Amino acid sequence: MLKIIVKDGENIERALKRYKRKHRNIKVMQNLREGQFFTKPSIKKRRQVQKAAYIQNLRDQEEV
Repeated sequence: MLKIIVKDGENIERALKRYKRKHRNIKVMQNLREGQFFTKPSIKKRRQVQKAAYIQNLRDQEEV
């Protein structure tokens, strides 16, 4: 469970933004969506490899 402590004099919009950031970082919704359907382990591994290749390609382009 996420807890956001609102400090004295802190804007509620800023506290809400912190909450949303924490919520996104722990990937609550992503985990719920992943659990809706079964994904074969081979497809999970293929997606990881594709993601790693994509990130590596971005880093290689950045160096040039």
